[in-house]
Amino acid sequence: MISQQTGSWINKYFPITIWLKSYTKEDLNGDVFAGIITAILLVPQGIAYAMLAGLPAQVGLYASILPPAIYAFLGTSRTLSVGPVSIAAIMIASALSAPDIMALGSPVENAIILAAEGGLILLLMAALRMGGLVNFISHPVLAGFTSGAAILIILSQIPHLLGLSKNPCGVGLACYGDYLQQINWFTVGLSLFSIMLLLSFGLPLSRLLKRFDVKKNIITGISKSAPLLVIIITTILVKVYLLPEYHQVSIVGEIQSGLPKISFSFISNAEQWKTLLPSASFVAVIAYVESVAIAKVTANLTNKTIDPNQELIALGAANLATAFSGGMSVAGGFSRTMVNFSAGARTQMAMLIAVLLLSIAVMFFAEQFTSIPKAALAAVILIAIFPLVKLRGIIATWKYDKSDGIAELITLLGVLALGIEEGIALGVAITIVSYLRRTSRPHIAVVGQIKDTEHFRNIKRHQVETWKHLVLIRIDENISFANVNYIIDFIENETGNNLDLKHVVLIFSSVSHIDSTAFEALKNLITTLKNKNILLHLAEVKGPVNDKLRETNFLEQLSPGQVYFQTVDAVESLSKK
Repeated sequence: MISQQTGSWINKYFPITIWLKSYTKEDLNGDVFAGIITAILLVPQGIAYAMLAGLPAQVGLYASILPPAIYAFLGTSRTLSVGPVSIAAIMIASALSAPDIMALGSPVENAIILAAEGGLILLLMAALRMGGLVNFISHPVLAGFTSGAAILIILSQIPHLLGLSKNPCGVGLACYGDYLQQINWFTVGLSLFSIMLLLSFGLPLSRLLKRFDVKKNIITGISKSAPLLVIIITTILVKVYLLPEYHQVSIVGEIQSGLPKISFSFISNAEQWKTLLPSASFVAVIAYVESVAIAKVTANLTNKTIDPNQELIALGAANLATAFSGGMSVAGGFSRTMVNFSAGARTQMAMLIAVLLLSIAVMFFAEQFTSIPKAALAAVILIAIFPLVKLRGIIATWKYDKSDGIAELITLLGVLALGIEEGIALGVAITIVSYLRRTSRPHIAVVGQIKDTEHFRNIKRHQVETWKHLVLIRIDENISFANVNYIIDFIENETGNNLDLKHVVLIFSSVSHIDSTAFEALKNLITTLKNKNILLHLAEVKGPVNDKLRETNFLEQLSPGQVYFQTVDAVESLSKK
């Protein structure tokens, strides 16, 4: 019999045991339908994102089998769909195209090592309880990075849509003119057909089906089957009209059939691991942040909770699993997750069903995937990625907060001009600088009392009562080495020109911490004010701050200044003196 402590440990680290206990027939019905719909998406997306990363198709398919199954056992989100994702794919492509990494040998082996290192990094972060790391990349930086990466993805697919080789002949307009003359119009025809079909299965078809009172999950299932339908139709056209043979239309090519085989051969090359480590760190952190953000969206819609630290374990294990099974790095995919959720998924059983169906497809139908035109896959990527480009969001962020708007814009431009890793590093650096600048210049207000109340407000915003011999100053930030000089300068400026001033009250209602540097500066302020025959007082001091002050000789130095429980107490005591 399992002890209560052991049972609690199992529930914590294997969340599947929690929802399995209360699993119902209704849950199964929803999961089966959602699993089928998600499996339909896994095939084209797995191949497409492998192509986007510059890897063979089976690498994307293998990443769609074992990793989501592992996540189903360990993850705390009941609807997150883990597998290859566009953002990770473009980051992998960027890493693998670096000259020092290209020199290491096989791109597939490099991609596998990226996944393995990413998994180990996430597990190390879990051991260090770093689940809160998700909060250190601000929304503007993540939004700018996503838009920039999406633009790069779109640009990378244009050659596939036009039937061009990836690299033009050189530089200059004449070169590009010759390059564009190589456009394959049969490929363009397939691309346009694929895009039109994908678009028609979106909003237009959904609106039409709603008029016939079709159930929401059925609408989702039909509309999201468009990628598979595009793949089937264009593949048939390629085979019937022999487009690769007679019109040089590019296709996926040979795909290994059968389930992935577990291998540890990638472990031995220490030089590869060392060189790939920085790129693996970026891929792992972005994959984690993106996954948790997506998981929280669906969790909030169902009143469920996400454990960020357990997500590190689940995603770390999933990335190790993809490495051992020959796949690429994985994360939670937004489009697949929303399709999975909208189709009625109740638990991770939906993903297990999707994995089962994909495994059958890989074992018995892999040969049919070889004739998929790359133009159709590029169209699938294009339609999936285009909504991620949110340039208007930069304007909205700018209007709300210029610093955040600048961070979002520079992150986007950095990704486009410098590269994936450099762009997001630049965005994070700017956010940190902006934060330090903001905290170094905290909001400070001279306040007065609203007549006949116990409320105190900024004298620049409200009609309030003030006193010649008494000044009330409210500090709206913790006091630290970074901002204490600014605060002291503000206080001295407010007290320097008032010859009648006898008392200054610092209101600490928003101060939860005072570091040692700030503490020494405040003690010096007491002496400075006393030399001007002005007494310093404190009001509304929080418990932790008060405890720190009592552990030192601060209160003795403050005397005969007082610490008042409320600001109104200070006013009643000092306004008459």
